[in-house]
Amino acid sequence: MSRFSSNIDTFRYLNYRKLKNVWSIWNSYHRSKNKGIASLTANPFALSIEPTTACNLGCPECPSGLRKFDRNTGNLKPAFFDKIISEIEKDLIYLTFYFQGEPFINPGFLEMVKVAHERKIYTATSTNAHFLDEENAIKTIESGLDKLVISLDGTTQEIYEKYRINGQLDKVLNGTKELVKWKKKLNVNHPRIVFQFLVVAPNEHQINDAKLLAKEIGVDEIKFKTAQIYDYVNGHPLIPSIDKYSRYKKQDNGTYVIKNELSNHCWRMWHSCVITWDGLIVPCCFDKNAKHQLGDLKIDAFSDVWLSPKYFEFRNSILKSRHEIDICTNCTEGTKVWN
Repeated sequence: MSRFSSNIDTFRYLNYRKLKNVWSIWNSYHRSKNKGIASLTANPFALSIEPTTACNLGCPECPSGLRKFDRNTGNLKPAFFDKIISEIEKDLIYLTFYFQGEPFINPGFLEMVKVAHERKIYTATSTNAHFLDEENAIKTIESGLDKLVISLDGTTQEIYEKYRINGQLDKVLNGTKELVKWKKKLNVNHPRIVFQFLVVAPNEHQINDAKLLAKEIGVDEIKFKTAQIYDYVNGHPLIPSIDKYSRYKKQDNGTYVIKNELSNHCWRMWHSCVITWDGLIVPCCFDKNAKHQLGDLKIDAFSDVWLSPKYFEFRNSILKSRHEIDICTNCTEGTKVWN
């Protein structure tokens, strides 16, 4: 039911042009898979854009939290955002205001959400909720944001802080309650509030408690997500024991491998991309350090990058030998496709 509700929310932003664009992308993707040669003439219908690289927490598997970026840090400027969106808004259906960092740290974040909402684009973001006081809860609703994913990752402070280093669970819960309260007061259904519980070994025993907490507070949905671990081969203390919630499986020799089979195709390379706060276009959210830079929107127009020889070269490399691309080797989502 939750997935159906999210889809209904997205449908409100569709029109004939956008549907025609999606159909063109879908056909191009399957034609490329079948022939082994990338082809595409349409704009992406989804986009992730990075409001900031700054974060107030220190999560152990996050470059932003660890302050270990190999790229520049900073905030997305509203004027630059407006320039980017103006180029592709007519075909864009879904916009995620997230890549790395905590979006609410950017002082212009909610104003940019409002701009996208007014241009008939579905908007979503992910937050650790430490900045969701009453004022920001009201502003978030007023911005028109469609979906807000809130990282929970523990139902007690002792467990929560094992992954969310420097985090305070009471701020997360109080901020969520403010949002739920003001949605009721203002009689609105947005944003859809989703608790995201990243399942790791220290918190896997709290899965049922998290479900009860989500129901008690009144969020719209709770999702349990598998954790990406960088150095997983020889095991890691964060890998959960519950197989369902682990991206990795243990082999007879004691080492671990990723469960996902890396097929030589990736739907994301046809329908979406990621833009960093300073305008670099990278293939997807697994390229956290922007190693595979396909263009720079400070210099180039979006369409010139999206349909450039360099981008097609990358798509072709996916179709030829995906396991040789470093950012793909720890991927669990690249082969997911709408049914």
